Amino acid sequence: MSYYRRHAFFCTNLREDGSVCCRQAGSLEMREFAKKLTKELGIAGPGGVRVNISGCLDRCAEGPVAVVYPEGVWYTYVDEEDVREIVERHLGRGEIVERLLLPQKSTEKTDS
Repeated sequence: MSYYRRHAFFCTNLREDGSVCCRQAGSLEMREFAKKLTKELGIAGPGGVRVNISGCLDRCAEGPVAVVYPEGVWYTYVDEEDVREIVERHLGRGEIVERLLLPQKSTEKTDS
């Protein structure tokens, strides 16, 4: 059994060269909002959910991004309402929020 039922990671990377990154889109504030909301909903903590900061998740052009485990579901979001929906539906009830999904990326290595 896992310590947390679900674990959300919000990329908060800031690129030194000024290129596109999640922090430029307010990811640090959205992560704080998500963390606060999980506490308000009573779903935070051991046996529940955890919301963490992540470094670069390597999907900068699609960002801001967050990923939820153990499902490995990748999301993008625009504002607090999007983050609220991810927290309430996915973290709280286990429902995937289809409208905020990032496209699946193949992780399969090919021999070229």
